[in-house]
Amino acid sequence: MTEPAKPRRRDAAATRAALLTAGAELFAERGFERTTVRDIAALAGANQALLFRYFGSKEELFREVVAGSSRELLAGPAKDIPVRMLRQLLDKEVDAEARAFTALLRSAGHDEAAAFLRREVGDRYLSALSGLTEGPDAELRAALVLSWLMGIGLARSVLQSDQFAAADPAVVERYVRLGVAALLEKTAD
Repeated sequence: MTEPAKPRRRDAAATRAALLTAGAELFAERGFERTTVRDIAALAGANQALLFRYFGSKEELFREVVAGSSRELLAGPAKDIPVRMLRQLLDKEVDAEARAFTALLRSAGHDEAAAFLRREVGDRYLSALSGLTEGPDAELRAALVLSWLMGIGLARSVLQSDQFAAADPAVVERYVRLGVAALLEKTAD
């Protein structure tokens, strides 16, 4: 008589990470509404029930994908946030952080995702960026920089602009640095 197979040990951390990565990829590719729990689980090589166990819902997974990216971008010096964002947006090798930003852009039409976008990106980034100027209208200046960067992200990753596809990222970065330095004095090199 053969012995029953020993239950396979699950690696909760690895499964959770795989679900986060799969979610980031699919949200970036399809947006929030067109991404299904089934597709996320399949791409992660996990059962759908595990997504609900680790995150509670697709909405919570989406929030965690975006929040993780935001935490990383905001972790370094505030003066470097615009350049870090730009580099992620222009990187041809799209990593998880850039996928999270693209996921936000593709999901902005969904009411809950748009509200999260305002809270997560708007409030946190504006707060960090507005501290980079001592001039008048600090929040407006920060909003202009953030809007510009988000527009670049939209043009590159969602609209797939030929100009950004053909542009040398170093040249784009040089122009963006000049514009950001004009608006936020503390970012000038």
